[in-house]
Amino acid sequence: MDQSAIGKYIYQKRKAKNLTQTQLAEKLGVSNKTISKWENGKCMPDYSIIENLCNTLEITISEFIDAEDAADDSIRMYDEKQITDLLRRTQELENQKATMYGMFLIVIGIAMLLMSHTVGGSDMKDFMSGVLFGISVGEILVGVYCIGRSFLRK
Repeated sequence: MDQSAIGKYIYQKRKAKNLTQTQLAEKLGVSNKTISKWENGKCMPDYSIIENLCNTLEITISEFIDAEDAADDSIRMYDEKQITDLLRRTQELENQKATMYGMFLIVIGIAMLLMSHTVGGSDMKDFMSGVLFGISVGEILVGVYCIGRSFLRK
């Protein structure tokens, strides 16, 4: 899937229906900034919105994925439900990946936090202990952010 091509296709279909970004956004229950991000290829619509988007623009999900109108004699290997299910599973895997990154960062942060407590005694060792402590806190916070962000997407 070419995100920028899909964005251009959404733009073309929206213009063909004489809809503004705001009007399309109201029909889909999203912001006009979200429509702009789709059309500029910065992000893709959520799988839960794609079916409604396709119905509004009067296109099929296959045409949406291909970013072009289907020929009258074209044959599709997958039906619309299978494509929607594939998109849903892909987005779920992306969320799981972000959660795993967050967990990994938290575990590494905790390990560095424990290491920072074992180092100490002289000025240099105290300095290294402080550096390890700072890095570990930073990693833990970034890990919590990644996990929180992946849960908010659900």
